[in-house]
Amino acid sequence: MSLQQSPVLTSFQTAARIQQSLTAAPERRILLWLAARTPEFINSDHLTLLGFVSIILAGLCYAASGTHPAALLLATMFLALNWLGDSLDGTLARFRNRQRPRYGFYVDHVVDSVGAIFLMAGLAISHYIDWRVAAGMLVGFLLLSIETYLATYTLGTFRLSFGSFGPTEIRILLIAGNVALWLRPNARVPILLWRVFNFGGVIAIAGMLLMFVAAAIYHTLALYRLEKG
Repeated sequence: MSLQQSPVLTSFQTAARIQQSLTAAPERRILLWLAARTPEFINSDHLTLLGFVSIILAGLCYAASGTHPAALLLATMFLALNWLGDSLDGTLARFRNRQRPRYGFYVDHVVDSVGAIFLMAGLAISHYIDWRVAAGMLVGFLLLSIETYLATYTLGTFRLSFGSFGPTEIRILLIAGNVALWLRPNARVPILLWRVFNFGGVIAIAGMLLMFVAAAIYHTLALYRLEKG
């Protein structure tokens, strides 16, 4: 079947958004304040593009940081701009009542997946993290993303955070790591003597895999109960 012949749903129900991260409440207030003050000529697509370009540039900065440590500070700036674009686009659409739920959901998460590849590739190229740890983080992120999208389709709930952690908390941890490495490029975790990003990466992989397994079991049981024959 060609793309032109693909069936398009005429009815659509927006999934319930679940956001319970540590920064969710203050972040929501900040985003609403920004949405109310965003110039009319800026729309959600512009912000999505800003977020996408910023994460690509953050990855390139990480790739350059091995030979130019100051690039860590540029990566921090681009992570902040990525937060602005990635977080404000949906808020602005809802604030102006110009929502395109299917288009927005699809584009946002295609962009997020491509951006994650660039970010992890940049980290792998730098000498601050073992490439295998960077690859493991990418796999963990993609597994969580796939599980989230499947749950959104089958259960009608879109979870933006797992426990107290969401995308904003991850950006904050990356920024803290950037500053720490810029101040002490050879900093290592006591006793283990691992580089800071290697240690943080292993913790992140373990956490994402644990969240993936827990969510997969929980949602499988929920769907079994809903459709028990």
